[in-house]
Amino acid sequence: MPIYEYAPLGPGCEHCANGLEVLAKISDPELQACPHCGGEVQMRISAPNVVAGTAHIMKESHYSERGFTQYRKVEKGVYEKAGGKGPRYISDDGK
Repeated sequence: MPIYEYAPLGPGCEHCANGLEVLAKISDPELQACPHCGGEVQMRISAPNVVAGTAHIMKESHYSERGFTQYRKVEKGVYEKAGGKGPRYISDDGK
């Protein structure tokens, strides 16, 4: 579920004065008022959350569980198996 950001259209209360975040389904109606003070709020357009680094890459053990093989580059044109079934090395020269 996405997190939606809202900004108050007036001074707001302690809860919404600096904006608020709401976890909601896409199909849920847009929030019209602060749940604490009832003040009018407006949805903000914000930057998407982007994954950086390698945290999103599957772990080596997951490859074999799902029937895939993962290879790691060891030198130009040569790859060594890191996880899963398959040959220990593959290369672009066909050996």
